[in-house]
Amino acid sequence: KAANESASRISSLEAEVSSLKDQYLRKLADYENFRKRMFREKEDAVQYANTQLLADLVGVIDNFDRAVQSSETSRDFQSLHDGVDMIRKSLFGLLESKYGLARFDSVGAAFDPNVHEAVMSDQGDCAEPYVVEEFIKGYKLRDRVLRSAKVKVRMPLPGAAAADEERTSEENA
Repeated sequence: KAANESASRISSLEAEVSSLKDQYLRKLADYENFRKRMFREKEDAVQYANTQLLADLVGVIDNFDRAVQSSETSRDFQSLHDGVDMIRKSLFGLLESKYGLARFDSVGAAFDPNVHEAVMSDQGDCAEPYVVEEFIKGYKLRDRVLRSAKVKVRMPLPGAAAADEERTSEENA
């Protein structure tokens, strides 16, 4: 009788092990399929990430095509200029409102190496370095610098910093 119960118990445990092994293999296969699907979806997302932007830019290209066609027939520089300016404003408005692109002004601002790239400098009567000329505009995408502004920086005269420090220490004394 004990042997019969043991055989029954062994049979029951073998069936349970078989069932658990089958469940495990199914879960493993589900996980592998999920992992492969996520990888494919990520690849698709990277490959087609710019779809909306490009769809919006196609409309801008259409506007340029119309401007070129119009200029070929009319040969009117002023209307071509006005059309291109209108396209530029439209494109920047689209990038600003829909995608978070912002242009920042630099002239007169304190020089900040995080947003400005100094391509030239001169010395003048000033306390701190500041931007006197902007060669290429800088842009931010939301709160990140997308492209730093290329600028000319006015630097303090070599003796000016020491004179300012002396004046400050004399005023505080």
